Amino acid sequence: MKTTTGWLLAVSAALSFTSLADNETRQLYLENCASCHGDNYGGGMAPSMLDDEWVNGGSVKAIASSIRHGIESRGMPAWEAKLSESQIQNLAKLLHSAGQQQSDPQVTKPEAGFHSDYHSFDLQQVLSTDGVIWAFDFLPGGSLIFTERNGDLMLFEQDRMNRIAGTPEVWHFKQGGLLDVKVDPEYTDNGWIYLSYSQKTGKNDNGTDVGSLVVIRGRIQDGQWVDQQRLWAPPEAKHINRGWHFGSRFAIDGDYLFFSNGDEGYRDRAQDIDIQNGKIHRIYKDGRVPEDNPFVGNPDGMDSIWSYGHRNPQGMTFTPDGQTLWATEHGPKGGDELNRIQKGGNYGWPKATFGINYDGTPITEHTSLPGMVDPVHHWTPSIAAAGINFYTGSAFPRWQGDLFVSSLAMQELHRIRLKDNEVLEDEVVLKDEGRIRDVATAPDGTLFIAINDNENGVHRIMRLHPAGD
Repeated sequence: MKTTTGWLLAVSAALSFTSLADNETRQLYLENCASCHGDNYGGGMAPSMLDDEWVNGGSVKAIASSIRHGIESRGMPAWEAKLSESQIQNLAKLLHSAGQQQSDPQVTKPEAGFHSDYHSFDLQQVLSTDGVIWAFDFLPGGSLIFTERNGDLMLFEQDRMNRIAGTPEVWHFKQGGLLDVKVDPEYTDNGWIYLSYSQKTGKNDNGTDVGSLVVIRGRIQDGQWVDQQRLWAPPEAKHINRGWHFGSRFAIDGDYLFFSNGDEGYRDRAQDIDIQNGKIHRIYKDGRVPEDNPFVGNPDGMDSIWSYGHRNPQGMTFTPDGQTLWATEHGPKGGDELNRIQKGGNYGWPKATFGINYDGTPITEHTSLPGMVDPVHHWTPSIAAAGINFYTGSAFPRWQGDLFVSSLAMQELHRIRLKDNEVLEDEVVLKDEGRIRDVATAPDGTLFIAINDNENGVHRIMRLHPAGD
């Protein structure tokens, strides 16, 4: 197992107010709230507790009410059935103290490198920005292109960072915004870059804003986004997303573009083949639907669906030989999955899962069901598995062919060794550097990762390189 000498994030705010709470309340927070709001209250899938922005007010009374009754529009469950009134009040006081006693964090850099089972390595900052980095990819020649969830498409080349002008307006709300970016493997010949983002298109019957995922492609010319083509969006009648579980990752195989769409907060719809929710889709790179997709010609099916029964897949990649598509997806509380994606496969959500509801109640008694595809690997407790990549570089020869999995909630980078579609090793090679959203093999043979630090408002792309280089 690895040993890691990480950067010591000594957050004085967290230390000062944690001392005010007894261990029981702190543990209550970690068990029930931290998976969304972060171990140190700085936010993650749910908002930070350290700023002064509250949905229903920041007083102890208002926070307690939010805990007690939940906030349905934000996907927060009601806790009154699980927690006692005393526990709710103690949690409210703890969170109120977090907002009141925030102070500037102090960061100490490591004195030594990092050590894993097969390689020792150092961590080097490539760039930093104040926007949440969602995805990145490399252009021929080694330039770096990345998305910020606020809607900015950024190009980093020759140590300069520039925003690409003319990209579409995005719905930057909850989990939505500008999401994945993928450079066409034939970029040198065609210049295409693929983007996914969330759009707001109206309101539902309750007056809540709704929208959908959109997939486009375009080119960059003189710092401008040009030649945009819309490749996919669901029919307007199916624009039901309220800001949750958009997916969304790309993978390219020859002429085909695969992308994921989360269940959008409507878990049961993941089993319905007439809607985009909880699916991995396959289209041609120009947006056409392949005739051999599994539900083409089915009057009850959506033509673009390749597999279904997914919750929120945020990692997807092919094996280096291009033969097998792998995906990671977020479970609820527990039950994150690593799946080998098969044509027409039903991956079970929500009928079969290793996860439970965030309030601790069961979702189903089943972890496996006939006719459904079991995960190859699962993580319980959840790690919030995000971007994945098979390492193909030369800098770390003993990692060749291993799958790297980024983790948001646990702030980890996992190295997975597979053989005959089974997991032989699952090693954590990096931990506690921040929420790791994406990972990719760099043209120079090293490994790049995207780290989001919501507590400090600093988001970085980092390079893992052999120790001493």
